[in-house]
Amino acid sequence: MKDSAHDLPQGIATRHFEGRGGQWNWLSLALLSALMLAALLGAFGGGKSRPLVTQAAAARLEVTVPRRIRNGEFFEMRIRIEAKQPIGRAVLVVPASLWRDMTINTMIPAPSEETAQRGEFRFDYGELKAGETLDIKVDGQINPPLFAGTRGTIALADDDRTLASVPLDIRVLP
Repeated sequence: MKDSAHDLPQGIATRHFEGRGGQWNWLSLALLSALMLAALLGAFGGGKSRPLVTQAAAARLEVTVPRRIRNGEFFEMRIRIEAKQPIGRAVLVVPASLWRDMTINTMIPAPSEETAQRGEFRFDYGELKAGETLDIKVDGQINPPLFAGTRGTIALADDDRTLASVPLDIRVLP
C-alpha cells in the first residue's frame, strides 16, 4: 500500500523523512572526521619513520624502524653503520627482549656469524675500514602476544667493546 500524498513504497511513510536529532548527526560527523584525521596523521601506526642516530668517536649508528605499529603488521628496520675509524670486528647487538614476540623473516646482508648469549643476539659483520658504510635491512612481523610495546638498545660493538648504541621504544597497538 502506498502513501497517497507522496506515492511512497510500502513501509515508508512521510514521518521517516522528518528530521530528528540533527545535533547528533553533526556530532557523529565531527567524531568520525577527528578519528580519520588522527589516522591520517599516523596516531594509530603507519606513516614515515624518522631515523634514530647516535654519533660516537668510532662510528655513526642509525636505526630506522616504525615506533608505532599495529599488532600483526609486517615492518622493516634499516640499520646503517658508518665507520669513522677502523673496526676490527663489527658486531650488531640486539637484546633478545626487543625482538620477543616478533618474527624476524630476513636480515640482509646476512652476518658471517650469529650467536645468542647473555640475553642478546649478536650479528658479526667482520671488519669495517674507516669511511666504510654497512647498510642492514631487517624484515619482521609483530606476533599477536606482543601488546603495548617493547624497548631495548641496539648497539654496535667491536668484538665485545661497545662503540655506539641507540635506545629504541616501539609501541604496539591492537
